[in-house]
Amino acid sequence: MLFRARTGTFLTFALAGLLTGVWVARMPALAAKFGTTEGEIGVVVLVWGLGAIVAMQALRGVMARAGSRSVLRLALPLTALSYVGVALAPTYGLLLAAVAVFGMTFGITDIAMNAQGSVVEHAYRRPVMSGMHAGWSVGALTGGLVGVATAAAGLGFTTTVLASALASLPLGLALGRTYLPDPAAPAGAGGDAARRLPAAVYLVGVLAFIAFMTEGSIADWSGLLLHDELGSTQAVAALGYPMFELAMLLGRLVGDRVRTRVGTRRLLAGAGLGTALGMTGVVLAPAAPVALAGFFVTGLVVCTVVPTTISLAGTAAPGRTGAAVAQVGAMGYGGLLLGPVVVGFLSDATSLRLGVGVVVVLALLIAAGARFVPADADAGIAGHSPEAAVAAAETAPAEAGAPDRTTVPA
Repeated sequence: MLFRARTGTFLTFALAGLLTGVWVARMPALAAKFGTTEGEIGVVVLVWGLGAIVAMQALRGVMARAGSRSVLRLALPLTALSYVGVALAPTYGLLLAAVAVFGMTFGITDIAMNAQGSVVEHAYRRPVMSGMHAGWSVGALTGGLVGVATAAAGLGFTTTVLASALASLPLGLALGRTYLPDPAAPAGAGGDAARRLPAAVYLVGVLAFIAFMTEGSIADWSGLLLHDELGSTQAVAALGYPMFELAMLLGRLVGDRVRTRVGTRRLLAGAGLGTALGMTGVVLAPAAPVALAGFFVTGLVVCTVVPTTISLAGTAAPGRTGAAVAQVGAMGYGGLLLGPVVVGFLSDATSLRLGVGVVVVLALLIAAGARFVPADADAGIAGHSPEAAVAAAETAPAEAGAPDRTTVPA
């Protein structure tokens, strides 16, 4: 019963990661389709990110009232449908409109699947969020491989994205049957209280902002650092981000066990310090192989920060998991957009090595911020029982007055 919900949520993360992986891998084909400049492609990415942030913030209250299961059942298929619009957009102007809609639906899916992951984690009474985000890494890597394969086969952007969208739609609909309902909000959580989140949520959001900023900076600038600063070939430079993502996947597969063993504060502090060391190796690397090793080490340790902040959001506001995750997610996406911009400005003013070096500072901030994580963060997960989750699944439709009597699938 719970295993099916966990598997369904894992596959939801994987599907979202796959759509993103295809989108990123075929970005050169998108530029070729419309004959756009790098700046215009940058606008496309910015519109996508802003759409996601706006949706996350605007629908925080909806998440609190409707719950992650109801929202995710609708948002995931809509994300696939909006992906069709991106594939079929005939002009650059319509592309921007389609990308804005895609960003909004994707943003809703993102917060809903993370909130659902928190519900599943509470039901298991132990950390499982890092494993959920491993699903994202699997999907992103798979999407990248799909992009490589379709490019090698001579398929264009429209064909690749359209095929991915049409394949994702039935999968998104089928996964909706696996989700758990959110636990009932405690008495007095409605009204204004539903809009005022605890200060701990915003602290966690700051950590998410820094973590996303770190990941975004590495994703956007690793290739240029390897090529422009270290003189590697384009083929070697292209290995930077896949190496980082592979390490992220491996680290997330064991991240939950490490967190259970050492605790949340120590995990975040260690991840911050490890990231600082890894990126120091990248910045000071005399040759590309050393930098690639640094990217691998960085991915291996930073990978647990984002899923841990999402998990913390799920415990920081009891009864309002969806709203808390939406707030933390929106703050995180802000860092994802801002990080590459900051690195770019610093690189123009100094050098690319020093620009990327800002990641070292960000990592140290994560390590320092770990001490301010709520002391009862780990107990917050353990305080929920599987039996309570099953009972909620059986009673939620009746309490909501809905005709659907479906219980959690076995």
